Amino acid sequence: MALRTKDFDYHLPEELIAARPLPDRAASRMLVIHRDSGRIEHRMFREFPDFLEPDDLLVLNDTKVIPARVFSDDGGIELLCLDRLSPLEWRCLVKPGKRMKPGHTLTVAGITGTVMEVFDNGDRLIRWERELDLNTHGHLALPHYMGRDDEAADRERYQTVFAREEGAIAAPTAGLHFTPEMLEKLPHAFLTLHVGVGTFRPVKAEVVSEHLMHSEKFAVSAQTARRVNAAGRVVAVGTTVTRVLEAIAGGEKRIEERDHAGETDIFIHPPHDFRVVGGLLTNFHLPQSTLIMLVSAFAGRELVLEAYRQAVAECYRFYSYGDCMLLR
Repeated sequence: MALRTKDFDYHLPEELIAARPLPDRAASRMLVIHRDSGRIEHRMFREFPDFLEPDDLLVLNDTKVIPARVFSDDGGIELLCLDRLSPLEWRCLVKPGKRMKPGHTLTVAGITGTVMEVFDNGDRLIRWERELDLNTHGHLALPHYMGRDDEAADRERYQTVFAREEGAIAAPTAGLHFTPEMLEKLPHAFLTLHVGVGTFRPVKAEVVSEHLMHSEKFAVSAQTARRVNAAGRVVAVGTTVTRVLEAIAGGEKRIEERDHAGETDIFIHPPHDFRVVGGLLTNFHLPQSTLIMLVSAFAGRELVLEAYRQAVAECYRFYSYGDCMLLR
């Protein structure tokens, strides 16, 4: 029988949503799922290296979150700058969008922008009279469930310590737990997937397979491809890494050893035959989201939901600034 979106629901008390990060990145708790036995453990993220084998390779997403949220000078319009198409042109999500028709103008920090086009999904192409400096005038688009606007401290904490390729709207949150000291001791490689606004959009289809997945830009170097193929086991740090590696997987559970770049709209849900990823570190995800569906494809829906029930009972911290889960 076809899986339904409601099959991935669970109850989460609001007080378990982490609105702010812990002072120490590596101080998070870590729920461990042993897929072969179904055993669930409650550990600390500092113990993560103990669960790795000598021939394991961590793959991390080095995307960098940009302060993509800006407001018009009159306070009437909010924009989320999704994709920079040229130095002066951005694809933007605009709220409210009704009066933002082609030819309409607005100003941000004294810079005039003109709506050039309205895309089929409602996004706007906006051309600025001169370059808009998001680092100066933008805000981080923190997830709505945090219930607050961004603060100065988020510029550093809502960013992995290895972030380097600008372009994400949201952080690849599984990577937020790592410190430079831990990472330098572990074999690792990087790829890039720019997390887009689609990661926050709810699944509206009743039947899981009918959901249309958003598309996101990615890049994988030939060097990373070679290291992935040479690894005994690939441990993906996050669902973004998982999606990229599975999207470019070829035959015989390998990927072509060349530079890869493009967009992927791969939607991983049960059942899915994982061809590259053999382990997964991830945060806890929203009920009925594409991300909990991906995790369920990796470890089994019933086992994942049982792990979530235990995490709630043990008062884990949930979502972007929360605790993590290792599926091995």
